[in-house]
Amino acid sequence: MGAGIAISLATGGYDVILVDTTPAALEAGLQRVRSTIDGSAKKGRLTAETAAAASARVQGSSNFDDLARADLVIEAVFEKMSVKQDVFGRLGRICKPGAVLATNTSTLDVDAIAAASGRAADVVGMHFFSPANIMKLVEIVRGRDSSSAALATAATVTKRIGKLGVVVGNCFGFVGNRMLYAYGREKELMMLEGATPEQVDRAMQDFGMAMGPNAVGDLAGLDIGASVRREWTGKPDDPRFYRVSDLLAERGRYGQKTGAGFYRYEGPDKKRTNDPEVLELIKAEAARLGVAQRTFDDREIVERSMYALINEGARILDEGIARSAADIDVIWANGYGYPRTRGGPMFYADTVGLPTVLEGVRKYEREQGARYWSPARRLVDLASAQRRFSE
Repeated sequence: MGAGIAISLATGGYDVILVDTTPAALEAGLQRVRSTIDGSAKKGRLTAETAAAASARVQGSSNFDDLARADLVIEAVFEKMSVKQDVFGRLGRICKPGAVLATNTSTLDVDAIAAASGRAADVVGMHFFSPANIMKLVEIVRGRDSSSAALATAATVTKRIGKLGVVVGNCFGFVGNRMLYAYGREKELMMLEGATPEQVDRAMQDFGMAMGPNAVGDLAGLDIGASVRREWTGKPDDPRFYRVSDLLAERGRYGQKTGAGFYRYEGPDKKRTNDPEVLELIKAEAARLGVAQRTFDDREIVERSMYALINEGARILDEGIARSAADIDVIWANGYGYPRTRGGPMFYADTVGLPTVLEGVRKYEREQGARYWSPARRLVDLASAQRRFSE
């Protein structure tokens, strides 16, 4: 992630110091920067002169003190609060007055990270998506004390390096990942209830998603998600919550990098194949949790996934975490593989009709309970008035 951000900044014209306190990791990061930029030149995406200039803009250091002259520092360390707070405590002491300190956290509390710096007005979130040098989206997270100057700096830099910056509020997961957990929660519950991983992925790809959610989990690494959930103090007190993913991670099935996750990845081409062992694990876990299994059709998989996503988006609008439904759609179309032909989840809700969506949410509230399916106030109000999110 650090290398990808450095590449984005360097090719956008900024001088970059890539800092890692472990020399071997620093050298690996610098090598990744050089090889990726060189690869872009060979593919014709950059001229040889532009690539050489971009590579020359990136310097490496193992000394935090070298950050004293930086105007903007972007942290991309492991997704653990104590680690990030330690880094920001050091940055707060080292960096010059007015320097903007940005965290690349994807889920953690920006205000708690900012407090550790001792200069919270200078701190914002800049949540890049992976791979950072390819993906266009950056969630710019507004902390409680973030100054307008810090937010403007983050927005200006994001635009200059050719990315789409969307300003969002601070909560667990911000906009994109908070909604992703609602979407993923339902696919996990449906698997416990009898849908297979392959069926869920096929249904969502047929809907238009770039990848099915289980294939995405295997690509990203199921251990990463499990680690985030261990850090999440406010997660639902529900033994079913993401139980399938956690179960696989507990068994060392992290996905593509270990050759097994929801699927198996074998042979030189790591071809994905279904794994009957996963179905047996899910069946046994469902029995242990007292979840009755049944058959699913693809329509229900898509509807339940989409309505959970839309209802969470409406809650985010209720809370002011997103400024508009359009901002939510930009995030999901550019960061999560949502089909652009459907315009984003909130636009899709408008095309379905909010009264229809509300009726579906209430149906699942009756079937599944109010814990996850209580309708958002925004959804209720707009549906009752026969209005749309876009209004």
